[in-house]
Amino acid sequence: MSKDVILDKYARLYEIPNQLALLGHDVECFCLSYQSHDDGTWDESNHSRKLKWHSKSYAKCKKLSIWSYPFYLLNLLRENKPDVIIGASDMPHIIMGAWLAKKLDIPFVADLYDNFEAYGQAQIPFIKILFHRALNQAQIITTTSQTLAVKIQTEHPNVKNIYAMPSVIDQNIFKVGNKSEARKSLGLPLNAPLIGTAGGLTKMKGIHDLFDAWEIIKKENPQSYLVLAGPTEPETPLPDDDRVIYLGLMTHQDVATLFQALDVGVMCVPDDEFGRYCFPQKAYEMLATNLAVVGTNIGDLIQILQASEVYKSGDAGDLAEKIILQIQKPNILKLNIPNWESTISLFETRLYK
Repeated sequence: MSKDVILDKYARLYEIPNQLALLGHDVECFCLSYQSHDDGTWDESNHSRKLKWHSKSYAKCKKLSIWSYPFYLLNLLRENKPDVIIGASDMPHIIMGAWLAKKLDIPFVADLYDNFEAYGQAQIPFIKILFHRALNQAQIITTTSQTLAVKIQTEHPNVKNIYAMPSVIDQNIFKVGNKSEARKSLGLPLNAPLIGTAGGLTKMKGIHDLFDAWEIIKKENPQSYLVLAGPTEPETPLPDDDRVIYLGLMTHQDVATLFQALDVGVMCVPDDEFGRYCFPQKAYEMLATNLAVVGTNIGDLIQILQASEVYKSGDAGDLAEKIILQIQKPNILKLNIPNWESTISLFETRLYK
């Protein structure tokens, strides 16, 4: 996600524990970094919540191996036994969470914010077998999308409590703003049609659809600009064009400002094992700013968007046509977007059924 869960307080991996703490639970979170992040403990407890974060860096810590980490956690949790363990973020953490819960004889909950079997980790020998065993052990499995919930229900029929819990957004950040002011603050053209997106500008995220569509759009609408923000990769270069504006990596607040500045927001979701089961949180972020959007006809986007706002995956001509239509006659979709407070309150009731 190109975000630090603890420091950036980003998305569901932060909000699930945060909201549970605000509901009165004593929450401790254990994060294993595969990169060179700092080890440490961050105590966010105050008069309204008890929330503590612990971080270990696998890349930096010579004394800690991936094999000893579960035993390190087990010793810690035995000293202060929790009521429930929630495993999240990827396949190894789901597997570790299930193992720890079994050792401690407490309930286990698995949260799947993506189809983890589409990740590179799935190529590790035996990890899929261990992952599915862990899911079979869960009392509750939450998924980021309805399509993923259906997949998991089919594969794990003995788990009775499987349901979609889409990632929602901070509506204090993603909200309607002044388009001119947003453009001025980001240094964008004030009077030209702006098309754009923010997020992974990579092949895995299907960004080629937008890059190919741009080659059509810039000829049919020569006043328009393509505005991009997010991480890139060498094998997927940005279009070499003086009407393509790349803003680099942006803060969460600046992404909201970008969406306020655009005329059309684009969500490219690939038609593959990742895309079919993901939930495009970006849809909520864009729609909360009253932005006209176009997205792929994949997964949950089909249920969220109208027919005039979806394009066929891999069809640059269809995407270009839908974007131009939104520039000429924008359709602003009104959607009731839930917040984290209500989402996690419902999750809590399922924990104690």
